[in-house]
Formats: sequence, C-alpha cells, structure tokens
Amino acid sequence: MKSKKQMSEATSVMVALTISGGLQDAYSYFVRDKVFANAQTGNIVLMSEHFFSGDVRGGIRYLIPILAFALGVLIAEQLRAKFSNSKLFHWRQFIAAIEIFLLFITGLLPVTKTLDPLANALTSCSCAMQVQAFRKVNGYSYASTMCIGNMRSAMESLSAYLRLGERRLLRQSGQYFFVILMFILGAGVGGIAAQHIGRQLIWASCALLFVCFALMFIKEDIEHEADFMK
Repeated sequence: MKSKKQMSEATSVMVALTISGGLQDAYSYFVRDKVFANAQTGNIVLMSEHFFSGDVRGGIRYLIPILAFALGVLIAEQLRAKFSNSKLFHWRQFIAAIEIFLLFITGLLPVTKTLDPLANALTSCSCAMQVQAFRKVNGYSYASTMCIGNMRSAMESLSAYLRLGERRLLRQSGQYFFVILMFILGAGVGGIAAQHIGRQLIWASCALLFVCFALMFIKEDIEHEADFMK
C-alpha cells in the first residue's frame, strides 16, 4: 500500500539525523569530559552517584546537560507552535537551522574543564530539539538520538510477526533495526574520529543537519512504499 508523507519523514532524512545523533553522543562523551549528549538516563545515574557521594561539582557536571535537554524540548515545542503555518520554511527547518548554529558554536569552544559544560549544554539542547521535532520515518515513530525506544519497537514488531505472520510487521521491525544500525554507525565513526579531530568533529553533525535542511525544501508529499527495503 502507498501513503503520503512529509519529506521530513523520508528515509534519507532519518539516515542523516540518526548518524548525526550517534556522532553527537560519541562527541560529548569522548571529547567533552565523558558526558552524554543524548542518553540522559545515563547522565541521571551518574549525577545521582556523584550527589549521593557528596561530590556536588561532579553532580552538577551531569545536571547541566539534563537541564539543557529539557530546555531543548521546550524550545522545539514553542517553535512548532509559532512556525507551524510558515509558508517560507517548514517549522522543522527552523529546528535544523538552530541545531546547526548551536553545534557550530560548540565546535569553536576549546576543550577545557571550564567550557566543556557549556559545550555539553549546547549539544544536549540540540539533541533534544531534534528528537522532539523529528519523530517519524515512513509513518513509524522513532527516535534519532537514542536507541532504547527503537529497540523496544523493533522487538515488539518482531514478536507480533512471530505470532501473526504478517510481513508488514517484519518490515516494521527491520526498519527499527536499520535506525539502530545508523546510530551505531554514527557513534562508532564519531568515537574513532574524536581521537583524531577533537572539538571540531561536531561540525560533521552540522553538515548532516544541513543536508536535512536542504532536503526539506522539497514541498510535495512523496508517495512511498511502506516496505522501504523492497
């Protein structure tokens, strides 16, 4: 069956966003003092451990990206409400443009104990805006900056396929595994590249986000097969 989708839900946009999401997490962890940009559950665990052991400064290091992530969700929702009827740009293009700006500034900041918290805050805010704005690919809900929800959805669809035998469920499961693979690709390449490029590695995410920004100028809805791997 065929359906309609926005270009922001296209597989090509998902690939660029998810590779960027994995790269951002690798960047913040390996370049910016072992703090996660996306995995706020991990940050909460580490923050709690530091606070409960009496290390207030260490706890604040993880609290900053958590608060920045929350702020990013708020900003994305405010922009959606304000620009959802824009004729010149799609409201998600505003999100992508702000992400590019935040991550470009991040790449300019020297790697120091003083500036790393700011860099992580900017990266986490960008990640939150992305995951809040880009939530579907080919009609399926997904997350481009984290894996746990995608993994749950993949296994849920696979379980349903094993019970019902409907090929659409197997295709749906395959789509989620493909998203996870793209995140792994971004994180793996980011982790290796971080050792050689350092703080400017984040500009690779800027390039990927610019690709998404440009693709969204395609105004028409695009017919697509639900089976993206067919």
